[in-house]
Amino acid sequence: MSKPFVAVLMGSDSDLPTMQATLDVLKGFGIRFEAKVTSAHRTPAATHAYVHDAEERGCKVFICAAGLAAHLAGAVAGITTRPVIGVPVDCGPLQGHDALLSTVMMPGGVPVATVAIGSAGAKNAGYLAAQILAVADDALAVAVKEERARSAAVVEAKDAKLQEKLANL
Repeated sequence: MSKPFVAVLMGSDSDLPTMQATLDVLKGFGIRFEAKVTSAHRTPAATHAYVHDAEERGCKVFICAAGLAAHLAGAVAGITTRPVIGVPVDCGPLQGHDALLSTVMMPGGVPVATVAIGSAGAKNAGYLAAQILAVADDALAVAVKEERARSAAVVEAKDAKLQEKLANL
């Protein structure tokens, strides 16, 4: 079988600016991915066929982004037993709150791991996918730990600068 990959599904091409954060994280870890626009409502048969095909080709995690009714992650979770991460997109009159509720309120037995609304959630979806894959990939697990340490070092450096400024007031 080929190397595992992550499928990044978007309900609309307008979701790409938000989901670029996911793609950047996956690229940063060297994780293979496929990105696709598909709709739970407008192209349900194509969505269903893609999910089955992706599983057969080695997809291990699905990341689904959608705004408004945000049914894509739930529809995908109903098709697969692979982990599904839902990213509510901040659009429409409710700025993603409707998408958040649609994504997180899944019936028992059909889970969707739901991240924050918008680009922070998109970034976390990439990290969560990396952590899921790292369970079976020790090198990736080390890379995730190293990234977390780099992130902590950035915060510590910012605090050191703040403390220096405060000492000089």
